[in-house]
Amino acid sequence: MNRRMEIDDITELDDSLDDIEPVSSPPELYEHFRVTVDKGQAPVRIDKYLFERIVNASRNRIQTAADNGYVMANGKPVKSSYKVKPLDVLTVMMDRPRYENDIIPEDIPLDIVYEDDDLMVVNKPAGLVVHPGCGNYHGTLVNAIAWHLRNVPTYDPNDPQVGLVHRIDKDTSGLLVIAKTPDAKTHLGMQFYNKTTKREYNALVWGIIDEDEGTIEGNIGRNPKDRMQMAVMSDPTQGKHAVTHYQVLERLGYVTLVKCVLETGRTHQIRVHMKHIGHVLFNDERYGGHEILKGTHFSKYKQFVNNCFAICPRQALHAKTLGFVHPRTGKELFFTSELPEDMTHLLEKWRAYISNREES
Repeated sequence: MNRRMEIDDITELDDSLDDIEPVSSPPELYEHFRVTVDKGQAPVRIDKYLFERIVNASRNRIQTAADNGYVMANGKPVKSSYKVKPLDVLTVMMDRPRYENDIIPEDIPLDIVYEDDDLMVVNKPAGLVVHPGCGNYHGTLVNAIAWHLRNVPTYDPNDPQVGLVHRIDKDTSGLLVIAKTPDAKTHLGMQFYNKTTKREYNALVWGIIDEDEGTIEGNIGRNPKDRMQMAVMSDPTQGKHAVTHYQVLERLGYVTLVKCVLETGRTHQIRVHMKHIGHVLFNDERYGGHEILKGTHFSKYKQFVNNCFAICPRQALHAKTLGFVHPRTGKELFFTSELPEDMTHLLEKWRAYISNREES
């Protein structure tokens, strides 16, 4: 019987076979997978047999588990070359309980900008969590990618050697690249590390920026006064080096539309750097942009801004462009995505406000 076992037949393999350690004195082991070989099964290598039956596991990871003593036949560790026999009881045992947050493919729509055998570029909508984490184990971009690539035998969504190369915040929209192969992830990861990728964001910020362009440089680390925030560190020995270049695209009264080019990619980098120079992102609740920070005290203006908050109920930040060198062909690729509807309507609202104010 040559098929992937259904959930009723097995317990799925844990997502951490990559980082297991060899068994010395046997620790307490936990069963992650069990199957009894059919009576009519012909001899076949155990790694091949398990690969055809375990959901979301690569043959290489199964071989690694066997090499380290975690794959067993009838209660005894066997190597990946072991030939299974009829009625063998095969188990995968681990030294920790099975995780409950394996990445499960979910049928979530994807806006795919580009795709080939090595990678894919997607345009993420605001509000979609990128990766499963505490409180968000389902309904993420990674779950959607797992569904889209569910029939690609070499793609394992639980394998850290493939998948997301970089991330953007839940309430930030825009472009992301996903690696389908370990080689692609390694090559793309090095481009991000060496700062050779091209990443441009559009952001609407509070206040009028006087200079047409500039560079913000400051180490970013966890804010000691609010652990939910990042901040520019006053001590230059703390935090991680971060550089953001910005250019004013449009001045709209009490707000400014800017283009931000990332030289580094730190957590909340644009949000933190713009706040550092006194220009918090519009409606960025975590950093105070959901308050009226600039403008008049008239009730009509307050109502206008509250309407703007309702139009774009998240930080006004969009990952607009993404460029990199293809990891296999060496060709330079460059992608652009239009501003999403909520930011487009927000800008139209501010343009109309400024136009009406100038006419009156």
